Amino acid sequence: MKVTIARDSAKKDDSLTVQLAEKILSFDKSQLTPLSVERAKMCLLDAVGVMLAGTVEPASLLLRNTPGLANAIGLCRIFGTDRKTSALDATLINGTASHALDYDDFSSIMGGHHTVPLMAPLLAIAEENCFSGEQVLIAYIIGVEVEIRFARALGFHHYDKGWHPTSTIGTFGAAASLSYILSLNLNQTSTALSIAASMAAGIKANFGTMVKPLHVGQCARNGLLAVLLAKQGYDANPNSLEHVQGFFNVFNGEGTFDTQKLFEDWALPLEIEGNTIALKQFPCCGSTHPAITMMLELRKAESISIADIEKIEVLPHSRRLMHTNHPFPKTSLEAKFSVQYVTVRALLSGSVRLRDFEDNAFLSPEVKNLLNLIQAHPHPAMHDDADEQWGAEVIVYLKNGLKLSRRIDQLVGRGGTSPMSEQEMWNKFQDCAQRALPPENLEAIFDMLLNFEKVSDINQLTELLIPPSVPSRTPNNKLKGAKKK
Repeated sequence: MKVTIARDSAKKDDSLTVQLAEKILSFDKSQLTPLSVERAKMCLLDAVGVMLAGTVEPASLLLRNTPGLANAIGLCRIFGTDRKTSALDATLINGTASHALDYDDFSSIMGGHHTVPLMAPLLAIAEENCFSGEQVLIAYIIGVEVEIRFARALGFHHYDKGWHPTSTIGTFGAAASLSYILSLNLNQTSTALSIAASMAAGIKANFGTMVKPLHVGQCARNGLLAVLLAKQGYDANPNSLEHVQGFFNVFNGEGTFDTQKLFEDWALPLEIEGNTIALKQFPCCGSTHPAITMMLELRKAESISIADIEKIEVLPHSRRLMHTNHPFPKTSLEAKFSVQYVTVRALLSGSVRLRDFEDNAFLSPEVKNLLNLIQAHPHPAMHDDADEQWGAEVIVYLKNGLKLSRRIDQLVGRGGTSPMSEQEMWNKFQDCAQRALPPENLEAIFDMLLNFEKVSDINQLTELLIPPSVPSRTPNNKLKGAKKK
């Protein structure tokens, strides 16, 4: 889907939005690599699973029951239900569901979640236009490129200041991917990005509430709305990014950004190929995952009897412990941000699943007993200024004097040099998707997502994402057996 750029339709050739629009529209299928396609498919597969799990969460249920929403007649499915609506409403509702559990993939460079702002609007527009899986895949890769380019230009100051990059940056990613898949011209794409600059929003003060996933639904909808307006002829200031009162100066402040990083070595390699793109293997804060993984390795390699344990030490990098030090969590949300609890859960169960944060599983007597034995401290050999800041060591002291330990210095979720296996992907997918869909439907969906680029019409996939009847929530229901061994 290569677009010929007509410069004479652009308003101002040297504006950042025009330069960015040129990059977006000149992308060609030949720039794809096997790695970029594989990474993109795994991210989209993962996002569909967590979105289905999120459809039964209060943040989703309350949203779709809000008066005035989803009443329009349209071609776009509200996944996990038997309802269809407009592309804008479907994007808002499905986008919110995709982040309702905070279980979706993330980019450590972006400081946020790169897939969910893109997936819901792309699926909605693809349903309306019968686009193929390949078309969606290419547009998604472009959206990720734009998101992470914005993150590089803004730096960590943007996150530290209090903005939620998933939402602020995701608005531009959505506008970019949708401009491409809908074949907007240069002026229209530049305008869509300029409109997006006025729609970007999302503050970290609302983390830990339903508003955080709402950020995703809203930024995805805003990106789509910006594109639909631009396509009809709406106008906007092409200098809305670099203007003295434009996006970069208002959201970050003078001297805290570098706009050249929007374009340096564009797509060489593609951002989706980066080792900082990570999937969440476990449904809790990503900062706890190194410790969980080390405990699982210990459990697998050593015969540890709970009765023989004298003490457990968890030693994450200090930046990972700062927001995960909750020794005795009292709520589900605290449990997701408790490195102590999730490490204990990994030891007890050999896994960390969605059910482990529900029905007060974190308050069970066996959990409490182990929490009394666990201590968490910053790792003395993992320095604050180190390049690698996603490490942890777990040490189990036995009553007979034996000390068992495992350490990893860098594990940013699962991806890059440590990708999830197909079996691990299936385990997560079924744990998520069975909350919204009948178990017998899941394998067909999973296989289609594994072959996403071969889907000739996205409706072949999305029609499988609605149940014959909406099931009641059964979070502890387990599928029998596994897809692969």
